Amino acid sequence: MTVRTHTPHLLARAGTVSALALATLGGTTLAPGTAPDAEAASLAVRALRIAASKQGSPYEYGAQGPHSFDCSGLTLYSYKHAGRDLPRSAAAQYGHTRHVPAPARKRGDLVFFSSESGIYHVGIYAGAGRIWHAPKTGTVVRLDKIWSGAVRYGRVR
Repeated sequence: MTVRTHTPHLLARAGTVSALALATLGGTTLAPGTAPDAEAASLAVRALRIAASKQGSPYEYGAQGPHSFDCSGLTLYSYKHAGRDLPRSAAAQYGHTRHVPAPARKRGDLVFFSSESGIYHVGIYAGAGRIWHAPKTGTVVRLDKIWSGAVRYGRVR
């Protein structure tokens, strides 16, 4: 029995998305003709793919892409290029989303980090407790585990 893989086709579709990003997005589940095609075409997954494609881009305060980003600049850029406009700041983006409980979060939802003074950071949920985000000065866009329990989730409408 011969097992066929779709890896070359997936890599061609991935463009500049790294192998890590492709694995984050489910790898072979994105193969044409499979049931997850509808999910792959969704707004949130398109935004997630765009964010992942920016892996390694430097953090720059106030930057909205295409070559450097701050946290809300990355989410704004990703959703804009997926077809939806978002406000500029993390706090304004939180107010613009439909809030969802942690058990209902889905890939592509926004993850908002909060403190007593309010929302201070945002990333895009990648699944398995990880986010794509632009962390802080001196870092780059990357995939990280969610490091805090003080998070809220928002779904872009």
